[in-house]
Amino acid sequence: MATYCLTAARLQLVLGNGARRLHISAAYRANAKVSMSRFEPTSFINYERLQSNIDIVRSRLNRPLTLSEKIVYGHLDDPKNQEIDRGRTYLRLRPDRVAMQDATAQMAMLQFISSGLPRVAVPSTIHCDHLIEAQTGGEKDLARAKEINEEVYNFLSSAGAKYGVGFWKPGSGIIHQIILENYAYPGVMLIGTDSHTPNGGGLGSICIGVGGADAVDVMAGIAWELKCPKVIGVKLTGSLSGWTSPKDVILKVAGILTVKGGTGAIVEYHGPGVDSISCTGMATICNMGAEIGATTSVFPYNHRMKTYLEKTGRGDIAAVADQYADLLVPDEGCEYDELIELNLDELKPHINGPFTPDLAHPVSEIGAAAEKHGWPMEVKVGLIGSCTNSSYEDMGRAASVAKQALDKGLKCKAIFTVTPGSEQIRATIERDGYSKILGDVGGVVLANACGPCIGQWDRQDVKKGDKNTIVTSFNRNFTARNDANPATHCFVTSPEIVTAMAIAGTLNFDPETDYLTAANGEKFMLDPPYGDELPAKDFDPGQDTYQHPPPDGSSLKVDVSPKSNRLQLLTPFDKWSGGDLEDMRILIKVKGKCTTDHISAAGPWLKFRGHLDNISNNMLIGAVNSENEAINTLKNYLTGEYDGVPDVARHYKANGVSWVVVGDDNYGEGSSREHAALEPRHLGGRAIIVKSFARIHETNLKKQGVLPLTFNDPSDYDKICPDDKISIQGLKTFAPGKPVTAVLKHSDGSEESIVLLHSFNETQIEWFQAGSALNRMKELM
Repeated sequence: MATYCLTAARLQLVLGNGARRLHISAAYRANAKVSMSRFEPTSFINYERLQSNIDIVRSRLNRPLTLSEKIVYGHLDDPKNQEIDRGRTYLRLRPDRVAMQDATAQMAMLQFISSGLPRVAVPSTIHCDHLIEAQTGGEKDLARAKEINEEVYNFLSSAGAKYGVGFWKPGSGIIHQIILENYAYPGVMLIGTDSHTPNGGGLGSICIGVGGADAVDVMAGIAWELKCPKVIGVKLTGSLSGWTSPKDVILKVAGILTVKGGTGAIVEYHGPGVDSISCTGMATICNMGAEIGATTSVFPYNHRMKTYLEKTGRGDIAAVADQYADLLVPDEGCEYDELIELNLDELKPHINGPFTPDLAHPVSEIGAAAEKHGWPMEVKVGLIGSCTNSSYEDMGRAASVAKQALDKGLKCKAIFTVTPGSEQIRATIERDGYSKILGDVGGVVLANACGPCIGQWDRQDVKKGDKNTIVTSFNRNFTARNDANPATHCFVTSPEIVTAMAIAGTLNFDPETDYLTAANGEKFMLDPPYGDELPAKDFDPGQDTYQHPPPDGSSLKVDVSPKSNRLQLLTPFDKWSGGDLEDMRILIKVKGKCTTDHISAAGPWLKFRGHLDNISNNMLIGAVNSENEAINTLKNYLTGEYDGVPDVARHYKANGVSWVVVGDDNYGEGSSREHAALEPRHLGGRAIIVKSFARIHETNLKKQGVLPLTFNDPSDYDKICPDDKISIQGLKTFAPGKPVTAVLKHSDGSEESIVLLHSFNETQIEWFQAGSALNRMKELM
C-alpha cells in the first residue's frame, strides 16, 4: 500500500513494494519561496487498490464502466458485496481526504469535537476564504478580516493543530483553487464542505460537496454513504476558439439541463473536444456543475492534466498516472443514463441570468433580451475571479482584452474588480504584469478569497433597492446573493466577456461584432482574447500561508468561551419520541425558488456560522411566504400576530409546538451549508415537505434528524393551507421505500390524508431515531 508523500511538492512516495520512489521536482524546489512545511504529508492514492476494486466490480457487473464509475466504485468499502444500481442503492465509500472552508469548518469541527475522537482518520484541511469582506482592496481587506475574525481563526487553527487538520491561513486563497494546486489528482476521491468542491474534476478527480456532518463521518474513519449516482455523458467535439471559453460549455449545459437536471448524477465529459480545453478550464466547467444539481463532474485524464501537474510540482504523480491511464478514462462502449453532444466549433459565448444560473443567452442576444424584459442595460460593476474563473489562463485572457482597451486610451466604464484564486495566482500574475494591466484599466485587486461571489462585499455604489446590473465570472447569481440587494440583476459569463462589458459599460455589447470608440474617436473591434495556459517561468508560490499540524496534538487545548457570540459548543439534539409526529404547525409554506441562500443567508451572517443559536436568527428570512407573498413576515397561530420567521419558530419551540416547512421544487439548491438544516432542527422543526429536494440539502436534513419528505402527488402542495395542522403517521414502522402519511387538519374542522415519500435507507432511519447522525455515531462508539 501507499505510504506518504508531500501533497504539492512530493518529497517522497513509496508505492507498493517500494519499487517506485517519487521525489520533489528540482525546478519547483528551486523556485519555491516558501517553507516546505506548507505541504502536508498525506496518503497518496493507491492505484493498485483502485485497479483491484475496479476489476472486482467490472467482473460482477460484466459491462464497460464510465470514468465516474471507475473512481467511485474504486473507492467502495466492500467492492465484493456492495449492491450497485445507479440511481437506487446507497454506496459505502472510503474517500481519500476532506477539505473544509472556514465558514463550514466551524460547525464541522464543533461536531468532530462533540464526537470525542482524538484525531482525524484521513488527511484533512481547513481553508480560510469565506470571512474576508471586499471593501477597498486586498491588503487592507485582509488585515481587517484578520482582526475582526481573530477568535474564529484562532479556533480553527487550534482545533486543526489538536485534531491533525492542516490549516491554510487567511490570504492563502479560495479552497477550490488550493485543492487544484495541491490535493486533486487523477483518480482521487475527495469530499469538501462546499458545493463547488467538484472543481477538482478538472484534474480527473471525483470531488463532491457535502455538509459538515458528512465530513465528520469521513474524518472519523466511518464509511461514507452516497446514493449510487447516475451518469450523464457530455460528448465534446470540435475545438474552443476565439471568444468562446470553457465557461461557455457549462453555461450552455446549464441552459440544457436547468438547475435540477443533474440532480443525483455525475456529469462526465468526454470526446475529442476535451483536448482543446486546458486543465483549469476543465475545472471551471466542473465547478459550475453544482448549478445544475450534479453530484459532481469529471474529465478524463489527458496531456493537459499532465502538464498542469508538472507545472505545480507534481510531475511524479503524472508519471504514475500515465502507467495507470486506462483507469482514468472511460471504457470503450460504456453507457450513460443521458447523453448530451456539444460541438465546440459551433458554441458561441454565453451569458446566463439574471437571478438563476440556468437562464442561458448567447452574448449576441443578451442586449435584445434585456430590452425586452426591462433589465437594466448599463453594467454598473464587472467582477472577475472567484473559485470558478481565477486561473492564470483566465487572468491572462482578461488582461489581453484590457491591454487592447488601454492601447486605445480607454478604461472601464463600470467599476471593475479582480479576485485572484490563490496566493500562488496572485504572486504569479503580479510578477508577470497581468495585475498591472488589470489595475491600469480600472480594476481593483481584491484579497485571495471568495469576496463578492458569496456576498462578502461592502458595496457602496448603489443603494439597496436600486435596480441595477452587474456582470461576473462567478458561478451563482441568486437574488441578492452578491450584494444583499434583491434589485441587483446579476449575469454570469467568462472573465473575458466580463472585462469587455466593463469596458463598454453595457450588456448590449458583443465583442465578436460590435465596435468600441477609442480616445481619439476612431472605431475599433477587440481581437479575440489570448492567455497562456500556464506561466512560462513556472508559478511563484508567494507567501507561506500553510500551518501543518503537529504529530501529536493531544496536549493542546481548544477553548470556546461561553460568552462568545461567534462560537458555541453543540448540545445533542433530542431523540425521536418513538411515536408519530402529531398536530404540528406549518411554520411557512414557501412559494417558488428556495435556495440555501433563502434558508440561511450568507454575507453578513457568515460571522455567526460557528454559533448555532445566533445564526438561527436568519432562518428562512429570504423565503417567500405563500400566504401573503411577503418575505420574513408570517402569522404566529398561537398569538394571531405577524412576526419574522425565526421569531415565530422560537415562540412555537418555547411553547412545545413542533412545526414543519412546506416547499416547492428543488428545495435547498445551491450551497452545501448544513446550517440550512441545523437551524430548523435547532428551532423545533421536525419535517420539511416539498415537491423535490436538492441532493446535498436532503442529506443534511437527514443528518440532523429532520424528515425530508416529498409529495407523492406534487399537486398535494396546493391542498395545504398555512393555518393547517399536520400529523405525520407511520413512523413506528418507518422503513426504506415505505411511504408515510400526512393528515391535514384544516381550520374548518375537515381532514384529509396525503401520501409522502422519502429516500431514507436503514442507516439513515437510525440517524432519525437517534436524533442525528452524530448522536448515532456516539451510540456506536
